[in-house]
Amino acid sequence: MKEKHLRASLLLLLLLLLLSSSPTLSSPPHSHRICVIGSGIAGSSLSHFLKTYSPNPNSLQIKIFERNPIVGGRTATVTIAGDTFEAGASIIHPKNLHALKFTSLLNLPIKTQSNKSDSSSWFGIWDGSRFVFKTLQPPNPKSGPPFYAKIVSFLNSLLVFGRYGFSLLRMERFVDKTVGSFLRYYENLESRPVFSTVEEMLKWADLYGLTRRTLQEELAGAGLSQRLISELVTVITRINYGQNVSISGLAGAVSLAGSDSGLWSVEGGNWQLSSGLIRHSNASLHLHEEISSVSYAGGLYELNSTKGNSYSCDITVVATPLDEIKISFTPPISIPKRKLQHTHATFVRGLLNPAYFGLSSTSEIPELVGTIEAPDLSFSSISILKKYSEEDMTYKVFSRIAMADELLDLIFSTRKETIRINWGAYPHYEAPEAFAPFLLDGLHLYYINAFENAASTIETSSVAAENVARLILSRIGPTSRSAIPTLENTASHEGENLHVEL
Repeated sequence: MKEKHLRASLLLLLLLLLLSSSPTLSSPPHSHRICVIGSGIAGSSLSHFLKTYSPNPNSLQIKIFERNPIVGGRTATVTIAGDTFEAGASIIHPKNLHALKFTSLLNLPIKTQSNKSDSSSWFGIWDGSRFVFKTLQPPNPKSGPPFYAKIVSFLNSLLVFGRYGFSLLRMERFVDKTVGSFLRYYENLESRPVFSTVEEMLKWADLYGLTRRTLQEELAGAGLSQRLISELVTVITRINYGQNVSISGLAGAVSLAGSDSGLWSVEGGNWQLSSGLIRHSNASLHLHEEISSVSYAGGLYELNSTKGNSYSCDITVVATPLDEIKISFTPPISIPKRKLQHTHATFVRGLLNPAYFGLSSTSEIPELVGTIEAPDLSFSSISILKKYSEEDMTYKVFSRIAMADELLDLIFSTRKETIRINWGAYPHYEAPEAFAPFLLDGLHLYYINAFENAASTIETSSVAAENVARLILSRIGPTSRSAIPTLENTASHEGENLHVEL
């Protein structure tokens, strides 16, 4: 009898153990409602990283709110004469590993771009009254032997070196060192901490010091000549950030990296990165829904939109610059004051006026006209996007203020089509930089764009978004995905078109 009783007890104990370990009866993971304000690369890549790194991705309910009728933030396109051109963030560096992985994940085709300031391209530096430097015009590839182009490229290299000397090599070393430090953000997750402040993140990669001094100071300290700094370096910073060499050293180094070889973009528009990541992470997208207030009470955030809708969230992430949007926060938040640098992108189909540049023929005007820092200059750069004929081309003009019709009619002899876009493109950089925190309230209100005071690119937004995603997951519970998973290709997603032309 005792044996039977013992056997029955053991069977009962075994049954209880099996039932308690059964996955069908275990309690489901706690669900987290995450609201993201902004559908640019910061918000979309945050959504991707949250779903990728979470041990329970199905427990994350992500809503993305976009005040505009299109996704992509500061990436957009325009169409002129049936051709599509980048209107916002247009270039991606070959060492931007997140962007490269995103294109692979989303099956997006890429196209490489010619470097307008290298020896194989035709560029000139304009001071407002004359060209202080010009490279030789490359031959037409349809005419003349192929080796002639190589000869011209070699001669241009000699011209550039003759003007700037060994300072070019010192500039290259400065940029390579900065890029090398930035590559630390791709190290495996076991050796890479989760950062709660931008300062910690920059110090870990040995980049913080570059935000304390101006680019002028950093380059002079690296032994660059004043001629190179005031001409070629200034041309690059005016094109990429609309500012001069008084910007902080890190933003300046990132700007100079934007003149490297191997630059690329997504065929059809870089906005497809944001659109694809949102779809791939299965986030709920609310277009044309501007958030007007964020309030915290009773353990939840309440987001109210200008449409009169309210949304309750466990976690709220601001993935757009707070500098020029009106969102009221309760309790109030405190971040350093900063202003955005506006870049006016003007697209013109027509023909430049050679007389404006003191020349007799349009064929004498370089493909890229860069400018030095001078008070009377009306534009930062003019570049040819496409040449239809010798009398018909599409140009992109960058300027700090809007280009009036009267001014455009002086610069161009003919204009068939003109499109203007005013971008609140990036922070106005001033060293030493002050940074907002990633965590705005000590609870679960996060700010990805705090990192933009270091540098503003598609990739820096993705790197900051990855860190914020890891920060969120570390604060809501233990995570089990300790290494970056390999991104697998996925078939292109069908569905509603999330983007329209500007």
